[in-house]
Amino acid sequence: MDVMGDKATLFESGRFVQPSGEEPTRDELSDMGDAAEEVRLGLAAQSGDAEAASVLGSLLLRRGDLDGAEPQLRAATAAGDRAAANNLGVLLHQRGYPDEAAGWWRVAAVAGSAAAAHALGRYHRERGDEPAAEYWLRQSAEQGHALGAYALADLLEHRGDVGAEHWMRAAAERGHREAAYRLARALDRRTGHEEADLRGGGAPARRSIGGNGVLEGAGRTSGQGGRTEETGGDNAVVEAEQWYRQAAARGHRRAALYLGAILEKRGELKEAGRWYLTSAKDGEARAACALGFLLRDAGDTESAAVWWLRAAQEGDGNAANALGALHAERGETQTAERWYRAALDAGDDNGAYNLGLLCAEQGRTAQAEQWYRRAAYAGHREAANALAILLLQHGDTTGAEPWFSKAAEAGSVDAAFNLGILYAGRGEETMALRWYERAAAAGHTEAALQVGIARLREGDEQEAERHLRCAAGGGSAEGAYRLAALLDARRPPEPAHELGEIVHEKTECEEWYERAATQGHRRAQVRVGMLAAARGDVVEAARWYRAAAEAGSRNGAFNLGLLLAREGSEPEAAVWWTRAADAGHGRAALRLALVYARRGELAEGQRWADRAVALGPAEVTERAGRLRDALREELSA
Repeated sequence: MDVMGDKATLFESGRFVQPSGEEPTRDELSDMGDAAEEVRLGLAAQSGDAEAASVLGSLLLRRGDLDGAEPQLRAATAAGDRAAANNLGVLLHQRGYPDEAAGWWRVAAVAGSAAAAHALGRYHRERGDEPAAEYWLRQSAEQGHALGAYALADLLEHRGDVGAEHWMRAAAERGHREAAYRLARALDRRTGHEEADLRGGGAPARRSIGGNGVLEGAGRTSGQGGRTEETGGDNAVVEAEQWYRQAAARGHRRAALYLGAILEKRGELKEAGRWYLTSAKDGEARAACALGFLLRDAGDTESAAVWWLRAAQEGDGNAANALGALHAERGETQTAERWYRAALDAGDDNGAYNLGLLCAEQGRTAQAEQWYRRAAYAGHREAANALAILLLQHGDTTGAEPWFSKAAEAGSVDAAFNLGILYAGRGEETMALRWYERAAAAGHTEAALQVGIARLREGDEQEAERHLRCAAGGGSAEGAYRLAALLDARRPPEPAHELGEIVHEKTECEEWYERAATQGHRRAQVRVGMLAAARGDVVEAARWYRAAAEAGSRNGAFNLGLLLAREGSEPEAAVWWTRAADAGHGRAALRLALVYARRGELAEGQRWADRAVALGPAEVTERAGRLRDALREELSA
């Protein structure tokens, strides 16, 4: 029975009504602490002043002098003082006589004491008599008693009664900090924010398989689950923040934690840090962990580690994972492993996943598989995806597929993409497309690219363009190139450029070609070079052709050779044509045959003509064949 724990339950005379609540009733008197006043009250009580006996009894009760308080309170109660009856109940409850205490609370509650009605309601609830508890708590709440309103709301919420929020709000409006916090949490649940508002240390590392089953992006994570975006403009979200702020201002450490999370999401990092710090200093491990991430993002890793250590020592698994990741980045694998194990001991399954990643990086595949399995069986979706990749690398496609499915159904975007790859490898294009679409809808760039390519094959250009834009916007060079090619194919042919004509502005397709080219896409680089050459910008064209050629593009090498030859640099052009021809470019081989024929090096010319005939295409084969025959006749003459 938490009656003595709040000053609002101790003293009430019932003789003075304070409608504003600004002046304390005798249930809420501050500590007088004055010996002279105590003597005066004692003398007045001895002369039969019931009010003085009541006040003196409450003063001694607060001090903990139960033996001194009891006779004073009993005397005042006998004289009809309801505050004394309430406080006598408090005293008896402290002595371990709850039933007798309830009797006096009933006396005070019937006389109109809201505090006694609250205490009596709590008494009945603890004994399982909910109807009686509700009756007395409602009596207290309807008199404006904050604790009564909160206790009534708690009871109604426990029963799933819709009236709970009304009384929780009433308690919060009267300054009850726990009511304010719980009201804010209820509003968060209504808007779908709930636990997602707390800092989780980043989204899970992406682990996907390419066409050859090779891992991509095997990073480390310290928390599972990314943060959701705030919808904005939602009144419930705004109201939740207000109640968090009220509770936090009154010292509620969890309210301070959630307020910090809201402010961090909004980008108000300085104020968020202050509330995290307040909460962390009050002992909230999650706030210490969140403060650590905030400091890390600001570049202060050392201070972040201090707060993570504090949180981890208090049993926060996410902080232990963060410390593990920090040490792993520094190459301190033994210390990293120790913290990951600490996270696992704290009940954080992400610790097992990170242990799997650590073992995989060290080549300890069997141990990595064990840790992945442990985390996957506990429901860690990215661990299930990683386990499937590991099994696939060992050729166990049958064993990998169920884990990919489990991870994908649990919401792993990468697992959905990997399932698409798996089905595509089997030729099951319909199933592959289904999983690609699911991953693309969740923002997976490469999945969007695959859906775009599939839609292009089907002739659905509108859907293809939509997905290619998603892929290109997400940073896919291939997506940008294919989008540019799609837009390029729709452009009407431009008239030939006249001398002195103003160079046209770049079209959207050229911009996408350039984006792909700057990301190293060789075909895009060649295309950008061609567009520059068409505009007469030889320097720009040569730059892009050279970039593509040096990256291994035979078309880039061939085009660079053409450009150099037109500029009078045939020897350098021959170098690039040789590179292109060696890579299988038929036209480059034919150009080399012509160069050597003009130089009189007939045997070398015939060799390149033979190469051009073999490489093709058809028109090249025909021309190269005629040249080869001519050179052969010349050599045999």
